[in-house]
Formats: sequence, C-alpha cells, structure tokens
Amino acid sequence: MRDAVTSSDRFCQGMATRRAVLGDSHVDRAQSATTEFDQPFQALITEAAWGHVWSRPTWTKRERSIVTIALLAALGQDEEVAMHVRATANTGATREDICEALLHVAIYAGVPAANHAIRIAKQVFGEMDAERPEGE
Repeated sequence: MRDAVTSSDRFCQGMATRRAVLGDSHVDRAQSATTEFDQPFQALITEAAWGHVWSRPTWTKRERSIVTIALLAALGQDEEVAMHVRATANTGATREDICEALLHVAIYAGVPAANHAIRIAKQVFGEMDAERPEGE
C-alpha cells in the first residue's frame, strides 16, 4: 500500500509543492525522520495538504502562506508558525503581509495569540537575516 500512495499523482504533486514551499533541506529532514509509525501521516499530509490544497491554482503560494500563518497563529501552533514564517522566503509572502495577517489574528482570535505569533515571527525573521549572505 505504501508504494501505491507514494507513487500516486497527488503524492508526487504534493511532494513537489512541499519542496517548493518548505525547501529541500526541510523536506529531506522530515523524510529521513519518517518511521513506519508516522509514514501514513506523512503520506496523508503530502497528498492532502500539499498535493490537494497547496497545489490548487486558485490562490498563489503567497496567499496560501498568509492564510496558513494566520490560522496556525490563531490555533497556537508555534512550531508550525515558525516553519511557515521561514517558508515565506519561498512563497513570496512579505513581512508586511505577515504583520497584516497577525493584526487580523489579534482581532479575530485574540491579542495573546497574535502577540505570541509576532514574537515567533520576529525570532524567525532575525534568524533568516543572520543566515543571509552579506550584501543581500
């Protein structure tokens, strides 16, 4: 069954989109950490989240990135917020986009959730700035 799932068109599209958004190194780390126990979950998110939702043509990756960060912030999913903030380097979502999204989180999901997500975003943006080669 595993081979049928990982060779499906939806899985292949999902893997391509996942790599485009999160980057090869992140996906390679996730894949190398996959065990028999969580392989079905990894296949599910690759097909459903990345192969279906993130691969739809209606919204851009930038738009999906903004909405995803807002939703994850509202839900208090710290690690996922950080991962998706880092992915903005690949999706085209700007820091201003993320700021605006988190202002919406403050109004619609609560100031504490937005405040916490802003702290995470600032930390990740700081790390990204520190990793950037000089002159860029």
